[in-house]
Amino acid sequence: MPVHSPPPRGFSTAEFEARLDRAQRLMRAGELDALLLTSEPEIRYFSGFFIELWESPTRPWFLVVPTQGKPVAVIPEIGGAAMEQSWIEDIRTWPAPAPPDDGLSLLGRTLREIAGAGGTVGLPMGHETRLGMPLAAFDALRARSENKFTDATSIIRALRLVKSAAEVAKIKHICAIVSGAYSALPALVAPEATTDEIFRAFRVELLRRGADDVPYLVGSVGWDGYGDIVSAPRAEQLQPGSILVLDTGARFDGYFCDFNRNFATGSRSDAARRAHDILYQATAAGLDAARPGATCAQLYRQMAQVLEAAGSADAAGGGGTAGRMGHGLGMQLTEWPSLAPWDETVLAPGMVITLEPYLRLGPGRMMVHEENIVIREDGAELLTRRTPAEIPLLPTNDSHSTSDRDYDAPTTY
Repeated sequence: MPVHSPPPRGFSTAEFEARLDRAQRLMRAGELDALLLTSEPEIRYFSGFFIELWESPTRPWFLVVPTQGKPVAVIPEIGGAAMEQSWIEDIRTWPAPAPPDDGLSLLGRTLREIAGAGGTVGLPMGHETRLGMPLAAFDALRARSENKFTDATSIIRALRLVKSAAEVAKIKHICAIVSGAYSALPALVAPEATTDEIFRAFRVELLRRGADDVPYLVGSVGWDGYGDIVSAPRAEQLQPGSILVLDTGARFDGYFCDFNRNFATGSRSDAARRAHDILYQATAAGLDAARPGATCAQLYRQMAQVLEAAGSADAAGGGGTAGRMGHGLGMQLTEWPSLAPWDETVLAPGMVITLEPYLRLGPGRMMVHEENIVIREDGAELLTRRTPAEIPLLPTNDSHSTSDRDYDAPTTY
């Protein structure tokens, strides 16, 4: 899977117009007079506004979507010039930070103008949404306003579940970059490298291959498995027979991949081989089941049945220790839906999800596989290069052998 030329950055005005049209039809059906958006993904989805200043929590940012016409930005003055580069035309600013008001009066006037006195304003309030302003400020806005505020999570969820072709192209590109870097990793690793050095080299390789940034890179090492898949690596010396996992959410033009790879150090134990094979089969079951019309719960059960047949009780019942075995993917590292027994979301073409089966191997030990796919009319398309059928080897001080490799050569610069 060679990395081809990157897709164009940003989106056409026609794409934003289509998003707005779908949103406004849903708003009218839900009897909303306006949408109030306060978090980076929602504001970016409707505007294309994408700046690094979101890393600072000091200033609130707002976008108001009317039922007719284009969105209105209500933002700190420092972001005005950047917002002018977007397709948004009505940009209202204030010199922030300026507590205690900090844009509330300007936002209140804008909501009254767009939604009307007593109009209903929707904003995301549900699971996997965030309020991008101080809670005290939102309470003050509601206390001062004549508008009614209601939950619009279902509208945002419906809009973002299915990706456009341009969105999928960005995710596919970052998946290809990371797939190549994973394949090249054994050739980058010196036998004496510690785990933190391996992760650092991997991060550099991702950036060199074209990732914009690597906000998420976690993993650990253990015997025949590992106990922690969410922490930053510690400085540990690799020992023959252990398993190293790297899990990354790298990003291109604001869109994420999210998948891991397991590596054996020096040799592969029978226990590690068996766990890897079971997870490979569970992923295959997930790929086969990931078709339009299937539910997320059905997809979960197809993977869980493979794990249960192999003797794993962790996936049975309510979703196991991790709660789910996959999730949506796109502008955020994790999005709707969840591959879990309680999620009856129906899969549709254009949805991008992860398949993430896992096995508990004993106290404090587990193994996880993860792939990224897009749902097509005829089934699942892998966006990632499938993990090898046998665990790749990393060299150690006691074994420099990396036989049976099927790796890319490291990038030359």
